[in-house]
Amino acid sequence: MRFAIFGDIHANLHALRTVLADAEERKCTHHVCMGDVVGYNAYPADCLDIVRQLDCPVVKGNHDEQASMVGIQEGFNALAEEAMNWTRAQLSEEDKEWLRTLRLQRQVRDFTIVHATLDTPHKWGYVFNQLDAAASFSYQHTSVCFIGHTHAPKAYVRDGSVRTISLEQDLQIAAGKKYLINVGSVGQPRDGDWRAAYCIYDTGAGTITLRRLEYDLAGAQKAVLAAELPTKLAERLAVGR
Repeated sequence: MRFAIFGDIHANLHALRTVLADAEERKCTHHVCMGDVVGYNAYPADCLDIVRQLDCPVVKGNHDEQASMVGIQEGFNALAEEAMNWTRAQLSEEDKEWLRTLRLQRQVRDFTIVHATLDTPHKWGYVFNQLDAAASFSYQHTSVCFIGHTHAPKAYVRDGSVRTISLEQDLQIAAGKKYLINVGSVGQPRDGDWRAAYCIYDTGAGTITLRRLEYDLAGAQKAVLAAELPTKLAERLAVGR
């Protein structure tokens, strides 16, 4: 099986279509969504429709949670709050109810998915370093766990100690070790690379491949501006921050 594992779409329809087309070209047989389908960009309802039509495992992200609630909770800055208020107005009650029903974490065959952390998934903490990863590893019961939330691809392994490992080349999963893989962001990368990111997990070969894809960046930016969302949201797409 070849799983296309993607998340942090953030209503970027141009990037999502590019990722799904690449996954098809790469002969992925299954899809998995790591949450934060909505927020920041101009096509929340369209992206929700596409993810629902995939009928794939999905976990809830913090923006998904906020979009299904009334009023902004703690933890959102002014930029995110403005975008979220706009996003709510674009979603139907059916859309919001679907977001409410998403689980915070789940197991998909022999691997785990969670948007934020395994130790406190409901608190929306971030895995930025090895110490953060160690906390999640303590609650990880499968060899591999995929996460999102930071918008930056990164991988950690626990084999006695916790180490950061590279995703620049295919990652080979070894028996007896545990892996925590951040698949990056489809719609708003924050690692200095503007290209859309997702991972392919080939369970037969035991490999994880990070994909980076150019998409219609100008089209995505124009859509943000046409929706009268903050200009900064369009500008940041070009710099991957």
